[in-house]
Amino acid sequence: MNLDVLKSGSFAKLWRAFLVSAYGDWLGLIASTAFAQQLAGGDYTKANLAISGVFIVRLAPALILGPIAGVIADRFDRRKLMVVSDLVRFALYLSIPIVGTYLWLFVATCLAEVAALFWSPAKDATIPNIVARKNLESANQAQLLAAYGTAPIAAATFTVLALFNSALSGLFDWKDSTAADMGLYLNAFSFLYAAYVVCGMRDIPKSSDTKLNQESIVGSLLTGWRFIGQSELIRGLVVGMVGAFAAAGVVIGLARTFVSDLNAGESAYGVLFGAVFAGLAFGVFFGPKTFSSLPRRQVFGASLTVAAFFLMLLALIQNLVLAILLVVILGFFAGVSWVTGFTLLGLEVSDELRGRTFSFVQSLVRVVLILVLAVSPLLAATIGEHQFNFYEITLNYNGASFTMLVAGFFAMVVGVISYNQMKVRGNGASFKDLKAGLLQGVGNAFLPNDKGLFIVFEGGEGSGKSTQAARLKSWLEGHGHKVVLTREPGGTSLGLKLREILLSKETGHISPRSEALLYAADRAHHAYSVIRPALERGEIVISDRFTDSSIAYQGAGRILTPKEIEEISRWATEGLIPHLTIILDQPANLGLSRIKDPDRLESEPNDFHDRVRGEYAKLAANAPERYLVLEANKTVEEIFRAIKDRVTKASPTFFPENQSGH
Repeated sequence: MNLDVLKSGSFAKLWRAFLVSAYGDWLGLIASTAFAQQLAGGDYTKANLAISGVFIVRLAPALILGPIAGVIADRFDRRKLMVVSDLVRFALYLSIPIVGTYLWLFVATCLAEVAALFWSPAKDATIPNIVARKNLESANQAQLLAAYGTAPIAAATFTVLALFNSALSGLFDWKDSTAADMGLYLNAFSFLYAAYVVCGMRDIPKSSDTKLNQESIVGSLLTGWRFIGQSELIRGLVVGMVGAFAAAGVVIGLARTFVSDLNAGESAYGVLFGAVFAGLAFGVFFGPKTFSSLPRRQVFGASLTVAAFFLMLLALIQNLVLAILLVVILGFFAGVSWVTGFTLLGLEVSDELRGRTFSFVQSLVRVVLILVLAVSPLLAATIGEHQFNFYEITLNYNGASFTMLVAGFFAMVVGVISYNQMKVRGNGASFKDLKAGLLQGVGNAFLPNDKGLFIVFEGGEGSGKSTQAARLKSWLEGHGHKVVLTREPGGTSLGLKLREILLSKETGHISPRSEALLYAADRAHHAYSVIRPALERGEIVISDRFTDSSIAYQGAGRILTPKEIEEISRWATEGLIPHLTIILDQPANLGLSRIKDPDRLESEPNDFHDRVRGEYAKLAANAPERYLVLEANKTVEEIFRAIKDRVTKASPTFFPENQSGH
C-alpha cells in the first residue's frame, strides 16, 4: 500500500474521519450488546433476546434502504449529507445510556444505522474525485484497514473501560456508570469528531454526473442465484464464503453470553470480541502467503472446514484463556477462507458478470448474518442453562455452547461440500497437504515478498517454449526491465553436467526415483544460486521448465506419485513457486514429429508423452489463477500476444500503467 496517500490532502482528512468513526462504531457495537445484557439483569433468556435485537436493528436497515441511500447520496451535497449523518449518530448514541430503556436502545440503534447508510455511499462516491487514479487502489486498501483494523482496538478499549470503570467513575463522579455507558459515549463523540473534520473539507463535490444503476436487493439475489446455479465452482465458492462469515458471526453473536457462562465479565467480552477480528486480520493478511504452495480452490474449502472444527472445539471449552486462543485460530482460518473466496471470484467470474456476482454475495452475506446473529441468541435462550455432573466433576454447558456446537457441525458440512464441489479431477490438495503447507509456510508468512517476477514456460517436446521465452525476454528488456533467462536442467554449471547425464542417450535407463532426485538436485542448486538471488534484486526471471516438469515427466510419465515428486521439489526449492506458469499445449505426436535428433526423454514412446500432457492439464485446472494454457499450434505471433497480455495483467509492479484503477 502506498502510504503517501495518507500523508496529506483531502483523502487523508476523510480517512482520519472514517478511521475514528469506524473505531467508535465497533466500540458502539460492543457497548450496545453489553448494555442490552446489562438491562436484562440476571435473566439468561431476556439477555439473549436483547442481544439478538441489537444485531437485527443494526443490519436490517441496509436490506431495505441500501439502494435508496445510494440514490440520495448521488443527488444531494455529499459533504453536508456526511456531516448531518454524523451529527445524527452523535446525538442518538449519546442518548442511549441517558434514556436507558430497551425500546430506545433499539430505536436509536436503528436510526443511527439509517444515518450510516447515507454516510457510506456519499464517502465512497467522493473518494474517486479526491484521489488520483494511480492511488485509488491504495486508497481502497486504506479504507479496509480503517474499517476492520479498528475492531481489535475498540475491543481493547472496552476491556480497559471494564477493568478501570470503578476508578473512572469515582474520579469523574459518574454514579452508576458502566463500561457499556462509557463505550457508547466514546462512540458518540467519535462521530462528532468526524462531522467536524468533514465540515472543513470544502473541496468535496456536491454531486456526481454519473447516474446510479443499482439493482434492488431482491433483484440482486435472484440474478445471483440464476448465475451460480449454472456453475459448480461458483456455487461452492458462494456457499463456502457464506459459511465462513456465518461461523464468525455465531461467535460474535454469542460472545457476550458465552463469557458470562464462563463466569467472566465485560473485560473478557472485549478480549474475546477482539480475538475474533484479530484472527480474521491475520488470516486475511498472512493466509494467502502461508498456503501459497497449494491451489486456492482446495485451500478455500479446507480452511472453512478447519475453522468449523475449532468452532466445535470452542463450544466444549470451559476455560477463558483456551477459548480466546481457539477464537484467534478460528478467525484465522475463516479469514483465509474469506479472502481466498473473494480472490477466486475475481479470477473465475467473467467481467460482465463480476459486479452482479459480488453484489449477490454481499447481499446474501447480510441476509445470512442477520439470521445468524438473530437466531443464535434465540436458540441459546431456548436451550437455557444446564449443569452436568460426572462423578465429582460439574460442567455447565448452557445454550451458547450448544448453539456453537451445532453451528460448528453445520459449518463443517458446508466446508466439506464446498471442498468437494470445487475439487477438480486430478491431484488436488488434501487436508494432509494443507497441514504441510501450514507448517512450511507459516515461517515464511512474515517474510517480505520477493521484489522480482518469476515466469516459467512448460509444455511437451517441440512446443516452442524456448522461442517464446526468448521473445518475452527481449520484449521485457525493451521496457527497461532486467531479465534473467534460464532453463532446467542446465541453468548452472552443475546443471549442465546433470543435463548431460539426464538427457544423453548413452546414459541409458535410469531408475525413475534416481532420475527424479537428479532433477531435484539440479533444481535445488538452480533456485539457490540463480533464481532467488535475481528475484531478491528485483529482476524478472524466465525459466524454461521448473517444478511442474518433474511432476509431469517423473510423476505421471514414469508412473510415480505426482505428489511425492511435488513434495521433493518443494523441499528442494524451499517452497519457491512461479508467479506465472505458461503451458504450451499440443498433441504429443505433433511436437515429437518436429524433432530430428531426439534425446533420451524425447525418445520415450507416445503414451509416455500423452501422460505428461494430461498431467500438465490437471496442474493448470487445479490453480487456474497461476497458469496460462495456450495452444501451441497457433502462430508464434498469436501466442506471444496472449503471453504479453497475461504478463502485464499479472504484474502490477512492473506494468502499473496497464492496471485498472480500482
